[in-house]
Amino acid sequence: MDCMSLWEYEEECWAQGHALVCGCDEAGAGPLAGPVYAAAVLLPRYIDIPGLDDSKQLTEKRREGLFPVIQERAEAWAVAFVEAEEIDATDILSARMKAMQRAVDGLEIPPDFALIDGNRDKGRSAAITVPHCCVIKGDSFSASIAAASILAKVSRDRFMVEMAERYPEYGFEQHKGYGTKYHYEMLDKYGPSPIHRRTFLKKWEERR
Repeated sequence: MDCMSLWEYEEECWAQGHALVCGCDEAGAGPLAGPVYAAAVLLPRYIDIPGLDDSKQLTEKRREGLFPVIQERAEAWAVAFVEAEEIDATDILSARMKAMQRAVDGLEIPPDFALIDGNRDKGRSAAITVPHCCVIKGDSFSASIAAASILAKVSRDRFMVEMAERYPEYGFEQHKGYGTKYHYEMLDKYGPSPIHRRTFLKKWEERR
């Protein structure tokens, strides 16, 4: 990540008078199983966290290494999630928005403004209600969003590893719930688990 552009969006917000600007991102919109997670992070201005980048650009080992550093050095951070059952009852976009708003609400220091990764800020049944702007590919351009992307991704991955112990037949520790060939093979063999998103399995069910 280019250090020169790392704070560009935060700087714009500060210039507009928003003193406390958090970044927010989610992880796990696409998997067939498990919750969608979100994190919100409020960083000290211009703090240097070596290696900070979009979570998707980092190895699992690097993300795990940055996770406690971000927690320790952030002014405030929070992680939230929405369960598979609620995703099925609403829709994934609404669940993503709800998880991100929950994360922002969970910050010990309430932010003046939030930078939200992506280009959507509301679904059918949930929306981002804090003052905010959307940043396309924000996890590549904003330090705060990049930090949030790492907390969300690591938190969700850890949860799916725990679920692998509860439902070992699906191999959640390998694919974290995403629709890999192996995952579909185990679905064919065992059927859905309690943490599968049934609305994500409609095509699979049609093929059975």
